[in-house]
Amino acid sequence: MTETTVAVITALILAWAVVSGLLLRVNVTGALVFTAAGYLLANPSWGVLTIDVDTPSIHLLAEVTLALLLFSDAARVDVLRLRKDVAVPARLLGIGLPLTLLLGAVVAAWCFEDLSLALVCFIAATLAPTDAALSAQVINDEQVPMRLRRALNVESGLNDGIVTPVVAFTLAVAATELEVHGAGHAGQGEALRELAVGLGVGLAVGLTSGLLIALGSRRHWIITGGRRVASLAAALSSFALAMSVDGNGFIAAFVGGIAFGAQVKKEAAEVEVAVELPELLGEILALVVWFLFGAVLVPVVIEDSGLATVAYALLSLTVLRMVPVSLALIGTGFDRRTVLFVGWFGPRGLASVVFALLAVEELGETSLVAPAIAAVCLTVLLSVVLHGVSAGPLGRRYVRLEKADQMGVPGAPDERPMARGAGRTGTERR
Repeated sequence: MTETTVAVITALILAWAVVSGLLLRVNVTGALVFTAAGYLLANPSWGVLTIDVDTPSIHLLAEVTLALLLFSDAARVDVLRLRKDVAVPARLLGIGLPLTLLLGAVVAAWCFEDLSLALVCFIAATLAPTDAALSAQVINDEQVPMRLRRALNVESGLNDGIVTPVVAFTLAVAATELEVHGAGHAGQGEALRELAVGLGVGLAVGLTSGLLIALGSRRHWIITGGRRVASLAAALSSFALAMSVDGNGFIAAFVGGIAFGAQVKKEAAEVEVAVELPELLGEILALVVWFLFGAVLVPVVIEDSGLATVAYALLSLTVLRMVPVSLALIGTGFDRRTVLFVGWFGPRGLASVVFALLAVEELGETSLVAPAIAAVCLTVLLSVVLHGVSAGPLGRRYVRLEKADQMGVPGAPDERPMARGAGRTGTERR
């Protein structure tokens, strides 16, 4: 990116921050604003700003953004609070997510007959993780039952880390099949080694940094704000150290966040305060990534999308999400309205964008890869618009109908929330 591009993006972030509340009142999210801005200002055909997608710094920025958010998401999961109502998020992650992967791969193979099995599985894995930031109005609405908000938040906080090994492995297989020279992965065995190294690095950095921060807090060694800086360093070092020893940085950040959060909570420090800085930086960088998405990937969607791409994108946001969710929630006692509510609010966001950029970096933009990239990007683009616009109205409608049902049933319990959600609920991201 040029200095002018950086200046324009930072000015846009300032302007958006000033009016972000007003925009949300009319259901306009930060992701939508920056995607549109990137497409209008940096489109290769007419844009006044220049962005080169092949520049290593572009990919590094996107990867660091996802690593920061993976770390803060994982660290924020309050296991003690979650144990009181672990059934719903456990079902969404343990049953719904695998079914989404399987069903997504089957439908992708049907829609894109010319794609290899590895790319078909890549599409399914890339579009499996959800992004709560695109439906932040629902997550932050205290009138929506806490059980639902916590489930959606925990699901979106953990599923991108869970599918990362699948994405890495499918990219490695696809690179081997396409005989891509100089790809980031040498093969399937190398991908598995990277995952193992990332796991080890994440555990080591997360546990050590959490222990050191807790020790420094107890002994009053840390200055005001020091815990925030230390947690940011822990998030970045888990990612960077794993990459430096040829490990998977995303797995390291995700596992590091889990280990860090568990250690800090164990030592009675405030994890909410500790992860505030990496989360905030991740949210700011996420806006930049959305700008890049609009500038670099949306034009690919317009150029390479066909009827099969549109069909898959629509199915991914509806059937491929709602059917697994419905099956996962059997036996929970949720009515059909609630199941549909949970099923719809599974937007695709930042993780999918970063995985698509990784595919471009490792596999190139050949005709054999372009349909897969287009399917992912069109799904994300539709999700940014549809989930962002519908979050407020559908959330309010759900609350209104639930209240009306409770008023019509004598002795119906009041399901108002008891506490704040387990994950990110304060500010919008991804």
